[in-house]
Amino acid sequence: MSLLTWIIVFSLLGGVLSVIAAASFLLFSDKMRARLVPHLVSFAIGSLLGAAFLGLLPHALSSPGVDDFHPLFLTVLLGLLGFFLLEKLVLWRHCHADHCEAHTTHDHSENKEAAGLMILLGDGMHNFVDGVLIAAAFMTDTHLGIVTALAIAAHEIPQEVGDFVVLLHSGFSRGKALLFNVLASLTTIVGALLAYWSLSDMQDLLPYVLAVAASSFIYIAVADLIPGLHKRAEASETFQQVSLIAAGVLLIYFTHSTLH
Repeated sequence: MSLLTWIIVFSLLGGVLSVIAAASFLLFSDKMRARLVPHLVSFAIGSLLGAAFLGLLPHALSSPGVDDFHPLFLTVLLGLLGFFLLEKLVLWRHCHADHCEAHTTHDHSENKEAAGLMILLGDGMHNFVDGVLIAAAFMTDTHLGIVTALAIAAHEIPQEVGDFVVLLHSGFSRGKALLFNVLASLTTIVGALLAYWSLSDMQDLLPYVLAVAASSFIYIAVADLIPGLHKRAEASETFQQVSLIAAGVLLIYFTHSTLH
């Protein structure tokens, strides 16, 4: 396959297919979904951290022309601070459960509708950036692109489950919630194509895009996902969480090692 084909296929994997997979979880009962989603979140944490530290950062640091690591690490730091600001604006935060503090809805219909629109706006922006990151990873190395797309998909599925629930609580029908989520997920392909066409003439920027991607994955895992795990402090829950985080890391490790 051509590089562009790889980017389009795995952008779909990270976007539309993740939405459809997440929608299938609505077929489960609330009780079953409440049990499954936290496990998916734990697995996603491991996948995101594994992709950041075992894939994206090593490739960024070993890129041709990178002699001084300080600018790359500064990019990672600025990326973390930038995502913090985005989350403060409630444009980046996503829900991974049926109830989300960032998008709490009230009984008033206008508040519910606003929460739904906010979810779609944030989802579209987030998916657009995901597309840029997937394209940048593939343009650096095909194997890195696959690993990056897998990590994004692992995170997108529990995120989309939470987003679906907020949309349903906002008054959207199941069909309308699925349609609008699919449309928002298409921004992944838009971001990927724009990155492919713009970054092809700016190869020197690729290491810095990879650094931003790493900061995105680290921030989502550490600031957005891990705090939710602390709400389940029982020894058995902690063991399951650590095991699934390790499974996510190992998936990225073995996928990256096998592909190479």
